[in-house]
Amino acid sequence: MNYSDFIKFYPDFPIKGVNFVDIIPFIQDKELFRNLCNDLAAMCDAPNVAAPEARGFLFGAGMLYADSPIRNLIPLRKKGKLPFAEGDLVQVEIMKEYGPDHVYFRRSDLAAGVPEGGVLEVTFFDDILATGGTARGLAQGLNMQKVVIDGKTYPVKVKDFVFLVEIDDLPGRSKLEEIAPVKSLIHVTEG
Repeated sequence: MNYSDFIKFYPDFPIKGVNFVDIIPFIQDKELFRNLCNDLAAMCDAPNVAAPEARGFLFGAGMLYADSPIRNLIPLRKKGKLPFAEGDLVQVEIMKEYGPDHVYFRRSDLAAGVPEGGVLEVTFFDDILATGGTARGLAQGLNMQKVVIDGKTYPVKVKDFVFLVEIDDLPGRSKLEEIAPVKSLIHVTEG
């Protein structure tokens, strides 16, 4: 199946100079969505997947349900969208293609993960790899964490990056390969 046939492009959205990659057609067909989530899950090397809202959630949840070793989904949320207890919330500054932003996660969501070999390994998943600012900032924020699970402290490590779509003529991959291997299911160009 050629997944790239289902992608739509919208030039100058959300701002002039940005070409929006629309992946919504993937959630409009049950069989297509199931196959896509199975293929994405097979690309993940860690039992824990960290995914930013909103589109990362859509596919992250499907990957969790897929027949794969993925056991936990760690939500990465926008400001004001994640209730938290004192000391639980981590704020990470990211640089998006169209400006700076902040994303949040809870230490308790990391602690719900599955450690292996003395480390809590995480696959970072998102729908689109463009400039890499979101993934880089969040991976750095995740890699700075230590979590306590069953009385034992584990460092958090982003093991790999997985993307639904990579825009090949943007510099995202080179920024991320310094941190962990990068895998993308679909490759497109802006031109």
